Amino acid sequence: ISWRSIHRPPVLSEEMEKECQISILDLIYIQTFVSEALAQRDPNFVLSSAFKLRITQRDLSTLLEGGWLNDEVMNFYLSLVMERRGESGRLKVYSFSTFFYPKLRGVVGGEQGGGHVAVKRWTKAVDLFMFDFILVPLHLGVHWALAVMDLKSKTDIPQQTNGSDCGVFVCKYADYIAKGKPLTFKQCHMPLFRKLMMWEILNQKLL
Repeated sequence: ISWRSIHRPPVLSEEMEKECQISILDLIYIQTFVSEALAQRDPNFVLSSAFKLRITQRDLSTLLEGGWLNDEVMNFYLSLVMERRGESGRLKVYSFSTFFYPKLRGVVGGEQGGGHVAVKRWTKAVDLFMFDFILVPLHLGVHWALAVMDLKSKTDIPQQTNGSDCGVFVCKYADYIAKGKPLTFKQCHMPLFRKLMMWEILNQKLL
């Protein structure tokens, strides 16, 4: 059976989504769907492609529990967050690539320089002032973080308590912020979020 043969989207009630819970049947469906995708023997096999990005079996496997998310997964997921901005009532969110900050700092491929000159063309066709939030994913050595530009409010955020979930936290910060939802999730929700993110990436659609 092809991993694409099961494509029914999970049905999540607003209450389940609010409480970060999911029915056992939907969880079984999601687990079956992503297990088939991860069962591909070729780690370079492309499982999902969109936004001029490709997600291979190797990329998707970084979402297994304990894995460190790579640039491909981060950029794909943040592109899904941006794509959702067209939906009625959604906040307008723009996310830079994970390569923006290294380019700004001048640390890409041993290049010298950086600063505004290095990135001034990145938003040549984008009016950043049209958005409600600007997201900048930051890879700080062995840790992912997210800079959020929002002049309307200042709030505390959920904190990571282990050494591997920083990328998942960043993606869910972006997801919740883009939906205008309070950041109510916790460390205990990360295993579920990893499974949901696999389904979302494979189906190129956020729940």
